[in-house]
Amino acid sequence: MKAFSRGVVKFRIPILIIAFILMIPSAIGYFKTRINYDILTYLPKNIETMKGQDILVDEFGTGAYSMFIVEGMKDKDVAALKNQIEGVDHVQSVLWYNSIADISLPKEMVPDNLKEKFQKGDTTMMFIIFDQTTSEEGTMNAVKNIRKIANKKCFLAGMSGVVTDTKDLAEKETPIYVGVAVLLAVIVLSLTMDSYLIPFFFLASIGIAIVYNMGTNVLMGQISFITQSIAAVLQLGVTLDYSIFLWHSYQEEREIAEDNNEAMAAAIAATFQSVLGSSITTVAGFVALCFMSFTIGLDLGIVMAKGVILGVISCITILPAMILVFDKSIEKTRHKPLMNEFTKLPALIAKRYWAFGLALLVLLPIALLGQSKTKVYYDLAGTLPKSLPSSQAATQLDKNYDSNTVYMLLTNVKMSPNATNNMVDKIQKVKGVDSVIGGSSIFGPAIPESMIPSEVKEKLESKNWRLTLVTSKYKVASDEVNTQIDNVNKIVKSYDKHSMVVGEAPGTKDLVTVTNRDFTIVNWVSIILVFLIIFFVLKSATLPFILVAVIEFAIFINMSIPYYTHTTIPFIASIVIGTIQLGSTVDYAILMTTRYLRERNAGNTRTAATRIALSTSMKSIIVSALSFFSATFGVGMISSIDLISSLCNLMARGALISMVVVLLVLPSLYMIFDPVIMRTTLGMQDAREHDRERRAAWEREHAEATAQ
Repeated sequence: MKAFSRGVVKFRIPILIIAFILMIPSAIGYFKTRINYDILTYLPKNIETMKGQDILVDEFGTGAYSMFIVEGMKDKDVAALKNQIEGVDHVQSVLWYNSIADISLPKEMVPDNLKEKFQKGDTTMMFIIFDQTTSEEGTMNAVKNIRKIANKKCFLAGMSGVVTDTKDLAEKETPIYVGVAVLLAVIVLSLTMDSYLIPFFFLASIGIAIVYNMGTNVLMGQISFITQSIAAVLQLGVTLDYSIFLWHSYQEEREIAEDNNEAMAAAIAATFQSVLGSSITTVAGFVALCFMSFTIGLDLGIVMAKGVILGVISCITILPAMILVFDKSIEKTRHKPLMNEFTKLPALIAKRYWAFGLALLVLLPIALLGQSKTKVYYDLAGTLPKSLPSSQAATQLDKNYDSNTVYMLLTNVKMSPNATNNMVDKIQKVKGVDSVIGGSSIFGPAIPESMIPSEVKEKLESKNWRLTLVTSKYKVASDEVNTQIDNVNKIVKSYDKHSMVVGEAPGTKDLVTVTNRDFTIVNWVSIILVFLIIFFVLKSATLPFILVAVIEFAIFINMSIPYYTHTTIPFIASIVIGTIQLGSTVDYAILMTTRYLRERNAGNTRTAATRIALSTSMKSIIVSALSFFSATFGVGMISSIDLISSLCNLMARGALISMVVVLLVLPSLYMIFDPVIMRTTLGMQDAREHDRERRAAWEREHAEATAQ
């Protein structure tokens, strides 16, 4: 490591030149990385809804559809609008009233069930079928073009519209997220560091690492919009500590080194050793996400683990080079830090340790109860701003057609008309089903199948499958629609065991099942990985239990707050927050515990060692937590996408809770479990010997006092 450190110091100018040159291909990679805005595509490929999606693409040439509602327009104008929409790129077809019957035909001659499916009051509805899947670029461009053609009295509802609006909102807000995170981080660092200029070099080196990380995502093919929105902010929050460690180490080495170059070389070596353990736990937390069967965890886990590694590399190469090159400018902006070292508070905490241990016992059951009852939601579209076109369209669909969602049935094309009609009749009687729209169901059993227009049959039938649309009165992800889907699925399976119920609502129902299982897996994987890292770093059989328990207690508190504040959080938050908070804040506990063990081995009593560990670590822990908080809090406040807002709010709050728990509760556990810790931790022979000497001295004094 010494040779490497000296190499960084010696070649600091070439390092900076190369660093800036590498930003060019990284920027190109960033803009070429495809962003996926449809989270249902991350469901396991082997489940029925995903297989059905493949069938829609392969055999029907579509993977997406939308409901298009028109208000106050004459039939001939609607027909003209339909023709315009059919001319839009990536619109495969449009199914409307005139697809089935001539609009010149008197309406009293048209079956009521046909009229009700497409017209109610002064509104009419079309089904627009796209030739690409929901989140593909062609579909989203088609949605935008359809909206341009339509007037203010036209509303395009469905997942394709939701995905398009989410994309527009995320693209507009993501740069703002980064700007706010940087601004708040500068404020925190300016208040806590001893130079007004050094925070900008911290952020510059981290910014370069972020560009590298986001640019190399092109190798993954695509990333989710969730990862795209929070990755930069999260990387800033979890890697900022490394820059602070380097700066403090550099300042210490300058006091004893011959010159700045020697000081920086020593600082790089010292920082790498301290940052290595810290970064490993953070990487472990993100790696745990990769074990999710809902592969958005793999997406976020790989990007963030890669980001942490690149952050470490940048910290020991680019940042040292920057500091040495601009050392004189940095020195001119030196000032006294506004946050002084803590002395009185650590002594108070060490003295009153029993009170904080008692607080743990009191708060733990309350936190566990709250966490177990915290409600989550799965309908991400329902939490988008009501001003968005897709939200307004959903309102119109519910208002005029008493429908909240549409899903599809894929049945055997060889199923007899009689069986098909019987199946449709049963489905229409299922509670909450608004209508069933398919070949024979549109015309009714009185019309022979041979008289159904070939144009309609081509849109609803393939070589192997028949497509039927079901509109439901219930909202996506509600218990009612999930029960309805179960009942509909039983009916279609009774006619053909290979039949499938597919679409947004069935996919979201699968999402509930998959993510409930993922929650348990991810939590246990992260706990086991962090446990093993602590075990090898601290060489202790008991400290991994204590440190993991402390951070898990902080996580329980964080995840219980939504229950007590009557807040519903997105499902993804309940899965990823625990592992992110554990991996990124257990460092606080490791930092203080390392100093505690060192002081115990140096001959200090458990009380003195606890007090010293607190006083020397408190400032670093507070600065670290505030940095993480500042990077995420602002995003949580300004984001219009509730999923992003909730995730960042939980991460920001989790950093502060972990900080408080580590500073108040962990010292009490040192005091309570000190005898066990000393016996089960390697390298603590000196501490045990000092304890024996103190005990022997006390026994002698006690014996002498008794004799007198």
